[in-house]
Amino acid sequence: MRGWTLGLLLLLVACERSESAEKKLQPPSAEKATSLARAGSPAPDFEVTAHTGETVRLSELRGKNVVLYFYPKDDTPGCTIEAREIRDEWGAFQGKNTVVLGVSADDNDSHRRFAQKHNLPFYLLPDPDHTIARAYGVPVRLGVAKRVTFVIDAQGTIVRAFDDVNPNGHASEILKVLASLESK
Repeated sequence: MRGWTLGLLLLLVACERSESAEKKLQPPSAEKATSLARAGSPAPDFEVTAHTGETVRLSELRGKNVVLYFYPKDDTPGCTIEAREIRDEWGAFQGKNTVVLGVSADDNDSHRRFAQKHNLPFYLLPDPDHTIARAYGVPVRLGVAKRVTFVIDAQGTIVRAFDDVNPNGHASEILKVLASLESK
């Protein structure tokens, strides 16, 4: 029971901490093991069934900007802040021709409950085996992905990778990157 409680506590802490604090907790060798997908590189394609039951294939979203954000766990404090901020700026994201995809190891039942509880208008994608996270080089610890966001342009190129995400104010950071794409 004690190990289970400790594991749950660690999982909750993962969603509350900023990424810089999480980096301090990770052993140096774990950081070197992963190479995050870089700006300027093509976004790795994937196909998965979203919480809505719709199939999402990244390559079929060409012509739209895509925000692909990885988060540790549905309905935990930091993850909820991040999702609600995106929800609250939904009109701005739509106005910038953008699709938002949230990815975690949670299954679609959990994603449906999370989306319904917080009225989330964007897709949540299950990644229980961390296939999508690995394709993007997102570190996974204790079965949960690090909080990382990729902004992908309409041609399918990664234009920005946020690897030090603080959930508070992150939607505004993403919108600034999307605004810079409009001016090009």
